[in-house]
Amino acid sequence: MKSIVELMIELEGYEPYLYKCSGGYSTIGIGHKLTKSELSSGKIVIADMLIKYDKGLTDEQIRQLLKQDLKKASDAVKYYVLPALSSNQRAALESFIFNIGREAFKTSTLRRRLNQGDYESVPFEMLRWVYSAGKVDSGLENRRRKEIEVWNGT
Repeated sequence: MKSIVELMIELEGYEPYLYKCSGGYSTIGIGHKLTKSELSSGKIVIADMLIKYDKGLTDEQIRQLLKQDLKKASDAVKYYVLPALSSNQRAALESFIFNIGREAFKTSTLRRRLNQGDYESVPFEMLRWVYSAGKVDSGLENRRRKEIEVWNGT
């Protein structure tokens, strides 16, 4: 099994400079969607330091920012998922939550079914999250298939 950081690099890409993600959001690093405050200030808090990102981020800054962002997904798994998970299942869910957001996960059918012990429904439920602007997004489809592979340990 790849580390969660390697998985996220594979799924999100790796970009030290500001770019627009497929959803049209200003993004940097490994899928870090900039907040309004970060966009207006031109700075991101990384490891308790205010970092200007206009000239790009270093490898260490990118990895630290990802760890900060992944903590939200990891905490969501810890707080909102009741049954035990394998390391693969945890990594797949963290990637999924990183992508859809913790509030969307919190109210999802996927979470409800998983908490009922229905592990088998997770891949099906993940595949429901492939839409962007009302249309199936091939990038999201590919991501979900990879997350399902990780979930299944294949």
